[in-house]
Amino acid sequence: MKDLTQGSVTKHLLQMTAFLAISMLVQTLYLLADLYWVGHLGKEAIAAVGVAGNFTMIVLALTQMLGVGTTTLISQAAGRKDQPQAELAFNQSFVMSLIVAVALGTLSFLLRDFYCESLSADAATASLAKSYLLWFIPGLLLQFPLVALGSALRATGIIKPTVGFQVLSVILNMILAPLLIFGIGPWPRLGVTGAALATFISILVADVLLILYFERSYHYLQFRFAQFRPQTKIWNSLLRIGLPAGAEFILISVYIIIVYSIIRGFGAAAQAGFGIGARVMQALFLPVVALSFAVSPVVGQNFGGRRADRVRHSIYSAIGIGSVLMLFLTIVAQFFSSAIIRAFSSDPGVIAFGSDYLKIVSFNFIAAGIAFTTSSAFQGIGNTLPPLISSMTRLVLFALPAYLVSLHPGFQIRHVWYLSVGSIVFQACLNLLLLRRELQRKLVFPQNFPEGIAEPGGAVAS
Repeated sequence: MKDLTQGSVTKHLLQMTAFLAISMLVQTLYLLADLYWVGHLGKEAIAAVGVAGNFTMIVLALTQMLGVGTTTLISQAAGRKDQPQAELAFNQSFVMSLIVAVALGTLSFLLRDFYCESLSADAATASLAKSYLLWFIPGLLLQFPLVALGSALRATGIIKPTVGFQVLSVILNMILAPLLIFGIGPWPRLGVTGAALATFISILVADVLLILYFERSYHYLQFRFAQFRPQTKIWNSLLRIGLPAGAEFILISVYIIIVYSIIRGFGAAAQAGFGIGARVMQALFLPVVALSFAVSPVVGQNFGGRRADRVRHSIYSAIGIGSVLMLFLTIVAQFFSSAIIRAFSSDPGVIAFGSDYLKIVSFNFIAAGIAFTTSSAFQGIGNTLPPLISSMTRLVLFALPAYLVSLHPGFQIRHVWYLSVGSIVFQACLNLLLLRRELQRKLVFPQNFPEGIAEPGGAVAS
């Protein structure tokens, strides 16, 4: 366990961010490599993987819920130097991860055929999607215990083992995918099923290695079967903190759907330009996303340890680091957007739309960085409702005007991007105001602070 209530908070943030960014970068490279190999199987295979990939959004939302709740409860307990409570939260989150995975897996397999046949353009695509989901669903389900274990380590300031196992898993996946897809050497030719099987094997290996690490090398948090029985109080705390964070993630998907529906009339080039531009932007955001993942445990431990000065310092430092990173990326997008888009498409229309999108939305990069870091600060404190409210407000402020503007003659697609910039700036400002209010309420600690779980309203459950 690494005590984040001691030492430089800026140093803690930078060290954790660096390792998390490496992990995210490797995972991004894997996604590109996987898409490259599947692309050799034809358009039906690409479409099948795309249809099946929608399950990923559901899993990501649920694991976000689980991960945020786990990180908050354990980091606050660790900050209070309450190891038994941290260990109880760890075992409860692990059991929850298994139960949610089994429930989702059962439902997914029951609906697999109906889902694939409903969303696929033809029978061939539906058949390939079913084959892909045969192993892809179990692979996604293994993400639940992986996230629970990784979040527990992150909450206690330990990053290297999780990152190392994830990188190893991704490398294994990148090696196995072409072997199983194309049947190279002694391996069977499985097509899209091979891509899914490679994913399943690599995640399974990561899970096993992480469990072995807890059993053999990490003694601050240990598996205790006596604590596996679900406890309502802990589960309520996990869900109360985690559900708003998961819902906030879903809102991102809603935003993307709204944009696609509005720009549909501009043709395939506009949609492709937005698609590429959005993927590029996600890649550019990796450093600040990694930073936001580091903010929560640092704030959580110091909040649990009643270190009000260090909580504020952590937040200010994170906002400063994030703003500098995003300022640099804004400059990159302003001067090199066309070259970046050209690396993914040679179509002049796609390049024009994509580069225009990147140039305009880059004006909200700094605001987006502030929104990310402040949302994570709320997670560390244990109240995730305010950032959900600001995200919902941002979505309404974007969606309604964008729809109305799209109905007017002379509507241009860049109007949507400007509205997006304005809504993100508003969200960042609202987050800052809400966080200021939260800090004024929460960073006034009583003299006799009982051991337990910090509640959103400032109360403490023992």
